[in-house]
Amino acid sequence: MKKCHVVYLVCTAAMIGTGLGAAPASAIHTTRVVLPGQSIQKAVDAARPGDTVLVTPGTYHESVQVSTPGLTLRGMGRHTVIKPSTKKTPANTCAEGGNGICVVGTTADKVEDVTVASLTVTGFARTGVLSKHTDGLTVRNVSAVKNGIWGIAQEYSVRGVFRGNTAEDNGDAGIFVANTITAEEGAHDTRGAIVEHNRLDGNRIGVTVRRLRNLSVENNHITDNCAGVFVVGDENMPKAGDLTVRDNYVVSNNRSCPKTERLPALQGSGIVLTGTEKVRITDNTVMNNAGTSPLSGGIVLFKSFVGVTGEHNEVSDNRLHANAPADIVSTETAGTNTFKGNTCTASKPSGLC
Repeated sequence: MKKCHVVYLVCTAAMIGTGLGAAPASAIHTTRVVLPGQSIQKAVDAARPGDTVLVTPGTYHESVQVSTPGLTLRGMGRHTVIKPSTKKTPANTCAEGGNGICVVGTTADKVEDVTVASLTVTGFARTGVLSKHTDGLTVRNVSAVKNGIWGIAQEYSVRGVFRGNTAEDNGDAGIFVANTITAEEGAHDTRGAIVEHNRLDGNRIGVTVRRLRNLSVENNHITDNCAGVFVVGDENMPKAGDLTVRDNYVVSNNRSCPKTERLPALQGSGIVLTGTEKVRITDNTVMNNAGTSPLSGGIVLFKSFVGVTGEHNEVSDNRLHANAPADIVSTETAGTNTFKGNTCTASKPSGLC
């Protein structure tokens, strides 16, 4: 096999002089290298499905909108930094919405198999990385820091993978996944979305899962937020749920955040379920989450603010310690939620440990 050394075009799987023949054209993709002072958006606009836009270390003042399927937008680590523009640039809807990177399809035509990786996105008024109407989006090794609302957010999408990211000091959730951000609708099936191995620190909420089904939140490190994990449903059908929160480290989420239109003041919430069904909370370490909010405690099952009861949720085999007002708190009246195999000291009401 002949090894290709090209700065702008990268040969992919080209078999030359081996008797196997040349690779088909569909197997040869382009890597478009962006240097400081150049436009990431121009490289994205020029890319075709399967191409890679490789952004070298430096600071880039722009918002980037992606709609090409199979595209990889990749930096070279945390020193590849995307910030809001400091001057007037050609407008796109991503920038106009106050977002850093947007991967956006339509209801009829989802953008498939896009990857955003290995860069920092910071300082945007709304969201660092926003995706809508995508299928198989991967966001990995991204640092989303000090964005106004969400670090990384997704809606109306399926099979998303959020792995190995760092979301710090964002105004609301570090990672926010939802059926839709604005409308009141029943829960959507994500077809196996995964939120795993992320570090979520200093946000209002570490991870928010809102009105979704069929996904997992696992092996995340969630500390120093006002609340660790929120799984939220409402009165619409189908209910949020049929998902797993597993093997997370949820410790000392004791920052204090003021109330909002939707939620009371938050402090000391580890994992909170409200208005859900068939959620499995298992094998998590939940410690030192303490506060006086109605949602404070280690693992909290809370009858939703619109009066929806959580049913058939399972809390099992978790390790809980030094959470206040208790390690396990339930204000639910349904008798179908189960608590078994947990290591904990105190519960409200008593008898749940």
